[in-house]
Amino acid sequence: MSETPSLYLGLISGTSADGIDTALVSFEQEQPRLLAARTHPWPQALRSQILAVAQGEAAIDLDAFGRLDIALGHGFAEAALALLKESGTPAAAVRAIGSHGQTMRHRPGGEHPFTLQLGDPATIAERCGIDVVADFRRADVAAGGQGAPLLPAVHAMLLARPGHTRVVLNLGGIANITVLEAGGGVIGFDTGPANGLMDAWCLRHRGEAFDRDGAFADSGKIDGALLEALLADPYFELPPPKSTGREHFHLDWLVAHVRTATLAPADVQATLLELSARSVANAITRYAPDSEDVLACGGGVHNGALMHRLAELLAPRVLTSTATFGVDPDFLEATAFAWLARQRLLGLPGNLPAVTGARGPRLLGAIHAAPH
Repeated sequence: MSETPSLYLGLISGTSADGIDTALVSFEQEQPRLLAARTHPWPQALRSQILAVAQGEAAIDLDAFGRLDIALGHGFAEAALALLKESGTPAAAVRAIGSHGQTMRHRPGGEHPFTLQLGDPATIAERCGIDVVADFRRADVAAGGQGAPLLPAVHAMLLARPGHTRVVLNLGGIANITVLEAGGGVIGFDTGPANGLMDAWCLRHRGEAFDRDGAFADSGKIDGALLEALLADPYFELPPPKSTGREHFHLDWLVAHVRTATLAPADVQATLLELSARSVANAITRYAPDSEDVLACGGGVHNGALMHRLAELLAPRVLTSTATFGVDPDFLEATAFAWLARQRLLGLPGNLPAVTGARGPRLLGAIHAAPH
Protein backbone atom coordinates (compact mmCIF):
# COMPACT_ATOMS: atom_id res chain seq x y z
CA MET A 1 0.00 0.00 0.00
CA SER A 2 1.48 3.35 -1.03
CA GLU A 3 2.22 5.89 1.63
CA THR A 4 -0.20 8.81 1.60
CA PRO A 5 -1.21 11.38 4.20
CA SER A 6 -4.88 10.77 3.35
CA LEU A 7 -5.09 7.64 5.51
CA TYR A 8 -6.74 7.77 8.93
CA LEU A 9 -7.56 5.03 11.43
CA GLY A 10 -10.76 5.03 13.51
CA LEU A 11 -11.23 3.18 16.81
CA ILE A 12 -14.31 2.68 18.96
CA SER A 13 -15.58 0.31 21.61
CA GLY A 14 -19.32 0.76 21.89
CA THR A 15 -21.82 0.56 24.72
CA SER A 16 -21.85 -3.24 24.66
CA ALA A 17 -18.04 -3.36 24.97
CA ASP A 18 -18.04 -6.45 22.77
CA GLY A 19 -14.80 -5.49 21.06
CA ILE A 20 -12.82 -2.64 19.50
CA ASP A 21 -13.91 -1.81 15.97
CA THR A 22 -11.02 -0.57 13.86
CA ALA A 23 -11.23 1.03 10.42
CA LEU A 24 -8.51 2.16 8.02
CA VAL A 25 -10.00 4.93 5.91
CA SER A 26 -8.89 6.82 2.83
CA PHE A 27 -9.98 10.38 2.00
CA GLU A 28 -8.54 10.66 -1.49
CA GLN A 29 -11.99 11.74 -2.77
CA GLU A 30 -12.89 13.73 0.37
CA GLN A 31 -15.58 11.23 1.32
CA PRO A 32 -14.40 8.39 3.56
CA ARG A 33 -13.62 5.08 1.87
CA LEU A 34 -13.10 1.98 4.03
CA LEU A 35 -9.90 0.16 3.07
CA ALA A 36 -9.56 -2.38 5.87
CA ALA A 37 -11.38 -3.21 9.08
CA ARG A 38 -11.46 -5.70 11.93
CA THR A 39 -12.94 -6.14 15.38
CA HIS A 40 -10.37 -6.73 18.11
CA PRO A 41 -11.77 -8.60 21.15
CA TRP A 42 -11.31 -7.35 24.68
CA PRO A 43 -9.76 -9.86 27.09
CA GLN A 44 -12.70 -11.31 29.01
CA ALA A 45 -11.50 -10.12 32.42
CA LEU A 46 -11.05 -6.57 31.13
CA ARG A 47 -14.46 -6.59 29.43
CA SER A 48 -16.08 -7.75 32.66
CA GLN A 49 -14.41 -4.87 34.49
CA ILE A 50 -15.58 -2.36 31.85
CA LEU A 51 -19.17 -3.52 32.16
CA ALA A 52 -19.13 -3.63 35.96
CA VAL A 53 -17.81 -0.08 36.23
CA ALA A 54 -19.98 1.31 33.42
CA GLN A 55 -23.13 -0.14 34.98
CA GLY A 56 -22.24 1.07 38.46
CA GLU A 57 -21.97 -2.49 39.75
CA ALA A 58 -18.39 -2.06 40.96
CA ALA A 59 -17.03 0.79 43.07
CA ILE A 60 -13.68 2.03 41.82
CA ASP A 61 -11.11 4.25 43.55
CA LEU A 62 -8.89 6.76 41.77
CA ASP A 63 -5.92 4.38 41.60
CA ALA A 64 -8.02 1.66 39.98
CA PHE A 65 -9.59 4.25 37.69
CA GLY A 66 -6.16 5.35 36.48
CA ARG A 67 -5.02 1.78 35.92
CA LEU A 68 -8.18 1.03 33.94
CA ASP A 69 -7.64 4.09 31.73
CA ILE A 70 -4.12 2.93 30.86
CA ALA A 71 -5.17 -0.71 30.37
CA LEU A 72 -7.84 0.41 27.91
CA GLY A 73 -5.30 2.61 26.15
CA HIS A 74 -3.09 -0.43 25.62
CA GLY A 75 -6.11 -2.35 24.31
CA PHE A 76 -6.88 0.34 21.73
CA ALA A 77 -3.21 0.51 20.73
CA GLU A 78 -3.08 -3.25 20.22
CA ALA A 79 -6.22 -3.10 18.08
CA ALA A 80 -4.71 -0.37 15.90
CA LEU A 81 -1.41 -2.19 15.52
CA ALA A 82 -3.19 -5.43 14.60
CA LEU A 83 -5.10 -3.71 11.79
CA LEU A 84 -1.95 -2.04 10.48
CA LYS A 85 -0.15 -5.38 10.43
CA GLU A 86 -3.07 -7.22 8.86
CA SER A 87 -3.48 -4.63 6.11
CA GLY A 88 0.25 -4.22 5.45
CA THR A 89 0.08 -0.51 6.27
CA PRO A 90 3.15 1.22 7.78
CA ALA A 91 2.43 3.57 10.66
CA ALA A 92 4.07 6.40 8.69
CA ALA A 93 1.29 6.14 6.09
CA VAL A 94 -1.41 7.05 8.63
CA ARG A 95 -1.90 10.74 9.33
CA ALA A 96 -3.79 10.21 12.59
CA ILE A 97 -5.86 7.85 14.69
CA GLY A 98 -9.32 8.94 15.81
CA SER A 99 -9.99 7.09 19.07
CA HIS A 100 -13.43 7.38 20.60
CA GLY A 101 -12.42 5.36 23.64
CA GLN A 102 -14.78 3.46 25.92
CA THR A 103 -17.66 5.45 27.40
CA MET A 104 -17.87 4.90 31.15
CA ARG A 105 -20.36 7.66 31.98
CA HIS A 106 -22.49 9.94 29.84
CA ARG A 107 -24.37 12.58 31.83
CA PRO A 108 -25.15 15.49 29.48
CA GLY A 109 -27.84 16.91 31.78
CA GLY A 110 -27.88 18.37 35.27
CA GLU A 111 -25.93 21.16 36.93
CA HIS A 112 -22.53 19.88 35.80
CA PRO A 113 -23.01 17.91 32.56
CA PHE A 114 -20.16 15.64 31.53
CA THR A 115 -19.18 12.74 29.37
CA LEU A 116 -16.31 10.39 30.17
CA GLN A 117 -14.45 8.04 27.83
CA LEU A 118 -11.42 5.99 28.90
CA GLY A 119 -8.54 4.62 26.84
CA ASP A 120 -5.50 6.86 27.39
CA PRO A 121 -4.75 8.46 23.99
CA ALA A 122 -1.15 9.28 24.95
CA THR A 123 -0.53 5.55 25.41
CA ILE A 124 -1.99 4.86 21.96
CA ALA A 125 0.19 7.56 20.36
CA GLU A 126 3.30 6.31 22.12
CA ARG A 127 2.79 2.67 21.15
CA CYS A 128 1.63 3.24 17.57
CA GLY A 129 3.89 6.16 16.65
CA ILE A 130 0.86 7.97 15.18
CA ASP A 131 -0.81 11.19 16.30
CA VAL A 132 -4.08 10.49 18.11
CA VAL A 133 -7.21 12.63 18.27
CA ALA A 134 -9.49 11.69 21.17
CA ASP A 135 -12.08 13.05 23.61
CA PHE A 136 -14.48 14.00 20.84
CA ARG A 137 -17.59 14.58 22.94
CA ARG A 138 -16.45 17.02 25.63
CA ALA A 139 -16.42 20.20 23.52
CA ASP A 140 -20.00 19.67 22.42
CA VAL A 141 -21.13 19.05 26.00
CA ALA A 142 -19.26 22.16 27.15
CA ALA A 143 -21.21 24.11 24.51
CA GLY A 144 -24.51 22.93 26.00
CA GLY A 145 -24.92 19.93 23.69
CA GLN A 146 -25.57 16.29 24.31
CA GLY A 147 -22.18 15.23 22.92
CA ALA A 148 -24.12 12.59 21.00
CA PRO A 149 -24.89 11.28 18.53
CA LEU A 150 -21.89 12.35 16.44
CA LEU A 151 -22.48 10.09 13.44
CA PRO A 152 -25.31 11.98 11.69
CA ALA A 153 -22.85 14.20 9.76
CA VAL A 154 -21.25 11.08 8.25
CA HIS A 155 -24.64 9.47 7.65
CA ALA A 156 -25.65 12.57 5.70
CA MET A 157 -22.43 12.55 3.69
CA LEU A 158 -22.70 8.89 2.70
CA LEU A 159 -26.40 8.07 2.63
CA ALA A 160 -28.56 11.16 2.04
CA ARG A 161 -30.95 10.94 -0.91
CA PRO A 162 -31.92 14.47 -2.03
CA GLY A 163 -35.66 15.00 -2.24
CA HIS A 164 -36.43 11.98 -0.06
CA THR A 165 -36.63 11.56 3.70
CA ARG A 166 -34.52 8.65 4.88
CA VAL A 167 -33.65 7.28 8.32
CA VAL A 168 -30.30 5.75 9.28
CA LEU A 169 -30.70 3.47 12.28
CA ASN A 170 -27.68 2.51 14.35
CA LEU A 171 -28.31 -0.62 16.42
CA GLY A 172 -25.48 -0.71 18.93
CA GLY A 173 -25.83 -1.18 22.67
CA ILE A 174 -28.05 1.88 22.41
CA ALA A 175 -30.14 2.65 19.32
CA ASN A 176 -29.96 6.02 17.63
CA ILE A 177 -31.57 7.40 14.52
CA THR A 178 -30.49 10.00 11.99
CA VAL A 179 -33.34 11.57 10.03
CA LEU A 180 -32.05 12.80 6.66
CA GLU A 181 -34.83 15.12 5.62
CA ALA A 182 -35.92 15.62 2.02
CA GLY A 183 -34.95 19.29 2.17
CA GLY A 184 -31.44 18.60 3.47
CA GLY A 185 -32.03 19.04 7.21
CA VAL A 186 -30.63 16.52 9.67
CA ILE A 187 -31.88 15.53 13.12
CA GLY A 188 -30.73 12.66 15.28
CA PHE A 189 -30.97 11.24 18.78
CA ASP A 190 -30.74 8.10 20.91
CA THR A 191 -34.06 6.27 20.98
CA GLY A 192 -33.21 3.92 23.88
CA PRO A 193 -31.87 0.36 24.19
CA ALA A 194 -30.91 -1.71 21.16
CA ASN A 195 -28.63 -4.65 22.00
CA GLY A 196 -27.25 -3.62 25.39
CA LEU A 197 -29.99 -4.90 27.67
CA MET A 198 -30.50 -8.06 25.62
CA ASP A 199 -26.75 -8.77 25.73
CA ALA A 200 -26.60 -8.27 29.50
CA TRP A 201 -29.65 -10.46 30.15
CA CYS A 202 -28.32 -13.17 27.83
CA LEU A 203 -24.94 -13.12 29.58
CA ARG A 204 -26.58 -13.43 33.00
CA HIS A 205 -28.88 -16.31 32.09
CA ARG A 206 -27.00 -18.15 29.33
CA GLY A 207 -23.40 -17.19 29.90
CA GLU A 208 -23.23 -15.93 26.31
CA ALA A 209 -22.17 -12.39 25.40
CA PHE A 210 -25.06 -11.86 22.99
CA ASP A 211 -28.26 -13.47 21.74
CA ARG A 212 -27.16 -15.00 18.44
CA ASP A 213 -29.74 -14.21 15.77
CA GLY A 214 -32.27 -13.52 18.53
CA ALA A 215 -32.78 -17.23 19.21
CA PHE A 216 -33.11 -16.73 23.00
CA ALA A 217 -35.75 -14.03 22.49
CA ASP A 218 -37.54 -16.15 19.90
CA SER A 219 -37.88 -18.96 22.46
CA GLY A 220 -39.91 -16.76 24.81
CA LYS A 221 -43.15 -14.80 24.80
CA ILE A 222 -43.59 -11.07 25.26
CA ASP A 223 -44.92 -10.13 28.70
CA GLY A 224 -47.35 -7.28 28.11
CA ALA A 225 -47.24 -5.90 31.65
CA LEU A 226 -43.44 -5.80 31.71
CA LEU A 227 -43.30 -4.19 28.26
CA GLU A 228 -45.77 -1.51 29.34
CA ALA A 229 -43.75 -0.79 32.47
CA LEU A 230 -40.50 -0.49 30.52
CA LEU A 231 -42.00 1.76 27.85
CA ALA A 232 -43.33 4.04 30.60
CA ASP A 233 -39.79 5.23 31.33
CA PRO A 234 -39.80 9.03 30.91
CA TYR A 235 -36.79 8.95 28.57
CA PHE A 236 -38.88 7.68 25.68
CA GLU A 237 -41.13 10.75 25.74
CA LEU A 238 -38.34 13.31 26.03
CA PRO A 239 -38.02 15.45 22.91
CA PRO A 240 -34.68 15.63 21.12
CA PRO A 241 -31.92 16.57 21.42
CA LYS A 242 -31.33 13.70 23.80
CA SER A 243 -28.86 10.90 24.41
CA THR A 244 -28.51 8.04 26.85
CA GLY A 245 -26.42 5.01 27.69
CA ARG A 246 -25.73 2.11 29.99
CA GLU A 247 -25.85 4.37 33.04
CA HIS A 248 -29.62 4.66 32.48
CA PHE A 249 -30.66 1.46 30.70
CA HIS A 250 -28.86 -1.24 32.67
CA LEU A 251 -29.70 -4.53 34.36
CA ASP A 252 -30.69 -2.96 37.67
CA TRP A 253 -33.16 -0.73 35.79
CA LEU A 254 -34.62 -3.83 34.16
CA VAL A 255 -34.72 -5.96 37.31
CA ALA A 256 -36.58 -3.20 39.15
CA HIS A 257 -39.42 -3.71 36.67
CA VAL A 258 -39.43 -7.52 36.73
CA ARG A 259 -41.94 -7.87 39.55
CA THR A 260 -42.46 -11.60 39.52
CA ALA A 261 -39.95 -14.38 39.99
CA THR A 262 -42.15 -16.64 37.86
CA LEU A 263 -41.33 -14.73 34.68
CA ALA A 264 -39.12 -17.00 32.57
CA PRO A 265 -35.77 -15.54 31.44
CA ALA A 266 -36.70 -16.23 27.80
CA ASP A 267 -39.89 -14.22 28.24
CA VAL A 268 -37.90 -11.29 29.59
CA GLN A 269 -35.56 -11.54 26.60
CA ALA A 270 -38.49 -11.57 24.20
CA THR A 271 -39.87 -8.50 25.95
CA LEU A 272 -36.51 -6.72 25.72
CA LEU A 273 -36.38 -7.34 21.98
CA GLU A 274 -39.88 -5.92 21.64
CA LEU A 275 -38.84 -2.92 23.76
CA SER A 276 -35.93 -2.19 21.42
CA ALA A 277 -38.04 -2.60 18.28
CA ARG A 278 -41.04 -0.68 19.60
CA SER A 279 -39.06 2.29 20.94
CA VAL A 280 -37.20 2.63 17.64
CA ALA A 281 -40.39 2.37 15.58
CA ASN A 282 -42.20 4.86 17.81
CA ALA A 283 -39.39 7.39 17.40
CA ILE A 284 -39.31 7.01 13.61
CA THR A 285 -43.08 7.27 13.33
CA ARG A 286 -43.04 10.45 15.43
CA TYR A 287 -40.02 12.25 13.98
CA ALA A 288 -39.81 10.88 10.42
CA PRO A 289 -43.44 10.13 9.46
CA ASP A 290 -42.76 10.68 5.76
CA SER A 291 -39.61 8.55 5.61
CA GLU A 292 -39.49 6.05 2.78
CA ASP A 293 -36.74 3.74 3.95
CA VAL A 294 -34.68 2.89 7.02
CA LEU A 295 -31.03 1.90 6.63
CA ALA A 296 -29.68 -0.12 9.55
CA CYS A 297 -26.12 -0.45 10.78
CA GLY A 298 -24.40 -1.68 13.93
CA GLY A 299 -24.31 -5.11 15.52
CA GLY A 300 -28.10 -5.39 15.65
CA VAL A 301 -28.28 -5.91 11.88
CA HIS A 302 -27.10 -9.48 12.55
CA ASN A 303 -29.99 -10.20 14.93
CA GLY A 304 -32.53 -11.69 12.54
CA ALA A 305 -35.35 -11.65 15.07
CA LEU A 306 -34.83 -7.96 15.83
CA MET A 307 -34.61 -7.00 12.16
CA HIS A 308 -37.75 -9.00 11.36
CA ARG A 309 -39.73 -7.31 14.12
CA LEU A 310 -38.48 -3.88 13.09
CA ALA A 311 -39.49 -4.55 9.49
CA GLU A 312 -43.01 -5.41 10.67
CA LEU A 313 -43.34 -2.29 12.81
CA LEU A 314 -41.82 0.07 10.23
CA ALA A 315 -43.84 -1.10 7.21
CA PRO A 316 -44.54 0.19 4.61
CA ARG A 317 -41.08 1.73 4.95
CA VAL A 318 -38.35 -0.50 3.55
CA LEU A 319 -35.85 -1.69 6.16
CA THR A 320 -32.47 -2.69 4.81
CA SER A 321 -28.81 -2.75 5.80
CA THR A 322 -26.50 0.13 4.88
CA ALA A 323 -24.54 -2.57 3.03
CA THR A 324 -27.16 -2.26 0.28
CA PHE A 325 -25.68 1.17 -0.41
CA GLY A 326 -22.04 0.15 -0.13
CA VAL A 327 -21.53 1.15 3.51
CA ASP A 328 -20.29 -1.61 5.83
CA PRO A 329 -22.80 -1.75 8.73
CA ASP A 330 -20.24 -3.11 11.17
CA PHE A 331 -17.62 -0.38 10.75
CA LEU A 332 -19.55 2.80 10.05
CA GLU A 333 -18.91 4.10 13.58
CA ALA A 334 -15.16 3.46 13.39
CA THR A 335 -15.13 5.12 9.95
CA ALA A 336 -16.87 8.13 11.46
CA PHE A 337 -14.16 8.58 14.09
CA ALA A 338 -11.50 8.48 11.39
CA TRP A 339 -13.45 11.30 9.70
CA LEU A 340 -13.74 13.21 12.97
CA ALA A 341 -9.96 12.99 13.47
CA ARG A 342 -9.48 14.44 9.99
CA GLN A 343 -11.96 17.23 10.71
CA ARG A 344 -10.00 18.17 13.83
CA LEU A 345 -6.66 18.31 12.03
CA LEU A 346 -8.19 20.40 9.26
CA GLY A 347 -9.60 22.81 11.83
CA LEU A 348 -13.20 22.01 10.84
CA PRO A 349 -16.21 21.43 13.14
CA GLY A 350 -17.30 17.87 13.82
CA ASN A 351 -20.68 18.36 15.48
CA LEU A 352 -24.09 19.20 14.08
CA PRO A 353 -25.69 21.63 16.54
CA ALA A 354 -29.16 20.81 15.17
CA VAL A 355 -28.57 17.24 16.35
CA THR A 356 -26.75 17.68 19.66
CA GLY A 357 -28.27 20.99 20.79
CA ALA A 358 -24.87 22.67 21.16
CA ARG A 359 -24.71 26.46 20.94
CA GLY A 360 -22.85 26.21 17.65
CA PRO A 361 -20.31 24.28 15.56
CA ARG A 362 -17.29 23.17 17.54
CA LEU A 363 -13.89 21.63 16.90
CA LEU A 364 -14.09 18.19 18.49
CA GLY A 365 -11.22 16.27 20.02
CA ALA A 366 -7.83 16.87 21.57
CA ILE A 367 -4.63 16.09 19.66
CA HIS A 368 -1.98 13.86 21.28
CA ALA A 369 1.23 13.97 19.28
CA ALA A 370 3.24 10.83 18.71
CA PRO A 371 7.00 10.77 19.35
CA HIS A 372 8.86 11.82 16.19
